[in-house]
Amino acid sequence: MSLWAEVAVAVLLVSSGLFVLVSALGFARLPDFFLRMHPPALAYTVGSWCVSFAGALYFSLLEGRLALHPLLVIAALGVTVPVTTLLLARVALFRRRAAGAPDTPPPLTPPRAP
Repeated sequence: MSLWAEVAVAVLLVSSGLFVLVSALGFARLPDFFLRMHPPALAYTVGSWCVSFAGALYFSLLEGRLALHPLLVIAALGVTVPVTTLLLARVALFRRRAAGAPDTPPPLTPPRAP
């Protein structure tokens, strides 16, 4: 493999690590769960794109043909991350309401009587 390809793969992998490091630092510094939800998810997504592109480039040049299987990771994350984020947010909101936190917004629909 040529030097420029190795440098490109290395830059993508190092940039992925930097995105994850910055995301972890931001996650540790933010005070609330709802504030912690979005910025790390974005940084982890960009980091995973970098790793997937590095894998696609590396295996394409190594095998001499277009290798798109590393990009399946991006497709899987694109489907699962929004669903997981929504479920975690709903659980956190439910727990805040159950604990009686004063700054929690009310439910959109009133609860049904048993």
